[in-house]
Amino acid sequence: MSEDLYDPRFVKAVFDRCSDRYIAFSYICSMGFTERWRRQCVALMPAPAVAAPSGYDFMAGTGEVWPHLLKRFPDLGAITAVDISSGMHRRALERLHAMRAHKIAFIEDDLLASDLASESADFVVATFGLKTFNPEQHGRLAKLTARVLKPGGVFSMVEASDPKGWWLRPVYRLHLLVVLPLIERLFLRGAQDFAMIGTYSSKFGDASGLAEMMRAEGLEVTYHRLFFGCATAVTGRKR
Repeated sequence: MSEDLYDPRFVKAVFDRCSDRYIAFSYICSMGFTERWRRQCVALMPAPAVAAPSGYDFMAGTGEVWPHLLKRFPDLGAITAVDISSGMHRRALERLHAMRAHKIAFIEDDLLASDLASESADFVVATFGLKTFNPEQHGRLAKLTARVLKPGGVFSMVEASDPKGWWLRPVYRLHLLVVLPLIERLFLRGAQDFAMIGTYSSKFGDASGLAEMMRAEGLEVTYHRLFFGCATAVTGRKR
């Protein structure tokens, strides 16, 4: 493949094309684990230092983490969703009728090129967008997270990962790299955009490298393996 998988224009095009069916595809083909891991991501996040926290949802996609944030923090101040995909933003807007829409704002932008204000967030959350960054971009994400968090601010990020050491790893990778593309080809007749999710996840590895980058930025970090390492998460706080 000649394209740069991590070029923001390439990433935007992939997720714009698959946005209409992303929610159903990701839920069904992960057998519900993506929703479970979103819930765990929010549950693992340390408690913010304020009673009505406001913060960012990085690579927000279709906003599937918002119900979990709103349930854990009934007095939540605001969520600012940042995502590069106009298609994902459109789908997220369609879902707002079931949410507290007045608490959610949108920024459609390349996250790493965005001009987010320093020390503007009590929390940062990111669910299943980490795989669309390469290691250099992960370093920039770590710097951005440290910059936008207020002192005492918290974060939690989760991503599907390569469960190295798990005896069922070959089955998991078969599902990711063979079964998902086959489902798309047979039933969705797409441009292999959903298959790219498996490619990104396979290349991502796990969140351990990001955890070290965040520690290097002075953040307190805990690394988590979920379901035998099929997903990994980083959580912590800015001192």
